[in-house]
Amino acid sequence: MSRLVSFQTQCWRCPRFVTLRSSFAWSTSSQPRPSYSAASHITPTSTHSIEVCSRSVFGSRSRICTSAQAPAAAEPVAEKNVEYVPTIGIETHVQLKTLSKAFCGCKNEYGQQVNTNVCPVCMGQPGTLPVLNEEVVSFAVKAGLALNCKISQLSKFDRKQYFYPDLPKGYQISQYDIPICERGRVEISIPGDGEKTITVERLHIEEDSGKSVHSGAASLAGSAHSLVDYNRAGVPLLEIVSGPDMCSGEEAAAYGSEIRRIMTFLGVSDGNMAEGSLRCDVNVSVAEKGASQLGTKIEVKNMNSFSNMQKAIDFEVDRQTALLKAGLSADIVQETRLWDEGKQETYTMRKKEGLADYRYFPEPDLPPLEVDDQFLSSSKDSMPELPAERRARYAELGLPKDDVLVLTDDVETGVFFDSVLKAGSDAKAAANWLIGDITAFCKNEKIGVKDLELKPEALAEMVELIESGTISGKIGKQILPDLLKGKGNNGVKKLVEKKGLLQISDPAEIEAMVENAITNNPKQVEQYRSGKDKLFGFFVGQIMKDSKGRANPGMVNKVLKEKLKG
Repeated sequence: MSRLVSFQTQCWRCPRFVTLRSSFAWSTSSQPRPSYSAASHITPTSTHSIEVCSRSVFGSRSRICTSAQAPAAAEPVAEKNVEYVPTIGIETHVQLKTLSKAFCGCKNEYGQQVNTNVCPVCMGQPGTLPVLNEEVVSFAVKAGLALNCKISQLSKFDRKQYFYPDLPKGYQISQYDIPICERGRVEISIPGDGEKTITVERLHIEEDSGKSVHSGAASLAGSAHSLVDYNRAGVPLLEIVSGPDMCSGEEAAAYGSEIRRIMTFLGVSDGNMAEGSLRCDVNVSVAEKGASQLGTKIEVKNMNSFSNMQKAIDFEVDRQTALLKAGLSADIVQETRLWDEGKQETYTMRKKEGLADYRYFPEPDLPPLEVDDQFLSSSKDSMPELPAERRARYAELGLPKDDVLVLTDDVETGVFFDSVLKAGSDAKAAANWLIGDITAFCKNEKIGVKDLELKPEALAEMVELIESGTISGKIGKQILPDLLKGKGNNGVKKLVEKKGLLQISDPAEIEAMVENAITNNPKQVEQYRSGKDKLFGFFVGQIMKDSKGRANPGMVNKVLKEKLKG
């Protein structure tokens, strides 16, 4: 259902009033949606006309007087029947998990009292000199190796000039034309589409800015005033710049997730997006398929999860595509937009007139950075197992791909799983418990696998008791809550015996239970023998109920089938 809406407003180029018209398609949510087939109109009002487009639902109404160009009515601009393709690149900022900041001795610690982890160096006081943290270089080299980059054994630092309240020096120490790592690649897995290689153009070292805290609102807009916490100023960062190789929000989310996994597996960052340890700025452009040039690049920020990043990209692609189809390519301007999670849309933060002039020049207070052969060799030798290598190893155990992806999504889950295998557990059985009941418990309690009181050896013992027939899977689920509280860490079998839950596997006891179930349910026996095979489950349920779940299910099924034959 569509509706044509008209209203008057003042032209922002002159004092005259003009009529606005826009076509909306109404959805079941009773919210207006733009009708892209009628997205652009030129409507005359006296000697005035106005261009109106569906972008009004994206937060900016067009009120441009076009009287000089179109004194008479013109036909609506027809929607172009062409295919548009998006191009997406990502700049990922990774906070390094060093003990101190990049160029001074202040603590690098999140959540401290505001403006306490500061000193004259990171506050940019006159007469101070930065000193490079060696661990920052070590982490950068390891990250570059993990991303298959070429390591520059001679690089340098530069001053990047810009003026924000949260940048106390008035410049940022970064790397411009000679980054420490470049020309890398990352393999990502896309559900249903297989593998894809994403290029990494560069990885460089820089320092973080402070953090603006807005009072009275979640963002600068609407706030009464803003304060600045400089604890974050000078915290070491790696900026990882991808190539423009992605073409959907799903691919971008897969890339971001893999970058996070790699950094956490390396131990160089905790990857906590909620705390800002890993932040992604996304560049999105849309152009006609086969065009020689990319479309206008829009930067999107303020996404604190990969799910939100995917939604923001998909929204921005749809927004730009709608404007292009309506013949309004001029309305797509180079700008920075923010993602509004509540409204599920992007909105303008600031326009960009062109490329920013950061006036880079070599940092005069830091010498060139040299990575010698010994340092590079030592870094290679100390590399841990990476996500792709762990996935390959788990696949060799015969685990399904979905199980492998879950077990390698978090470094601690893999460490726990490996410990369970080391204790002698069957891989598939252990994976089932870890991916199912234990993961559900962790989500419910909002804890990680590393915070579990359950020891890997206890889980391995429980799996072995089930495999050997000492307890049933049902008993396993019954005792798992106790195990998760650490009550089985001194012996799962002892706990089972104490609770009287050892599985009954004595043939005579099983036969007696089966006879009792048949004797007490003659009507069901008659129905079963007359062809109602589904009643077999009824008898099994009766036996398990009488045994309080302790009867060996395999033996029960075998004996019951024989007895029901008559």
